Amino acid sequence: MKKALIFDLDDTVYPIKAIADDMYAELYALIRQHTSEDVYQNACEDLLTTPFEKVADRYQFDKELKHDGLKMCLDLYYHGEMKPFDDYLLTRTLQADKFLVTAGYTKLQKSKIKQLGVEKDFKEIFIPDPAKSNLSKTDVFREILQQYQYEPKDVLVIGDNPEAEIEAAKELDIETFLYDYQEKYSPALADYYATNYSVLIELLK
Repeated sequence: MKKALIFDLDDTVYPIKAIADDMYAELYALIRQHTSEDVYQNACEDLLTTPFEKVADRYQFDKELKHDGLKMCLDLYYHGEMKPFDDYLLTRTLQADKFLVTAGYTKLQKSKIKQLGVEKDFKEIFIPDPAKSNLSKTDVFREILQQYQYEPKDVLVIGDNPEAEIEAAKELDIETFLYDYQEKYSPALADYYATNYSVLIELLK
């Protein structure tokens, strides 16, 4: 029996593509002004899973674009309507302690949490912000283990990204649950795999 569940936010609690064009409209327009069409398309796709600074370095954005883009990201606040995945609502029946760990810009991530109405689902929420520190998800997971005196075997990390929260959990020998509603990845990339949270409910019975 797991004592704690650690959730990611984007594409784990809700689908980011449902709001990305609206949320990033000004940022996308700025990037388009400074880059080729190929770079623009790839950068916009990467922004769904990667902080702006890393995307900027990956595609060698010029100094002006880096400065203006980061300034825009730090001030982003999403006011639009948002809904969690329908099957995410099933997780509210689970009795384990729940934590939310979402890397990103603090103001934007807090706005999404508010619009989703999920703040009360979690015992504690952590937002490692790349603009404020070098804190990684591994660091945050370790902090949760220490602060709440969990053993790695007591915890399950739930997320959509094998290269982010899933990899971070593996570094600490925490079991992983890959939520892959888009069916993008191999089930072999995590300890448990599903495209619907009903599987998680059965797993934790």
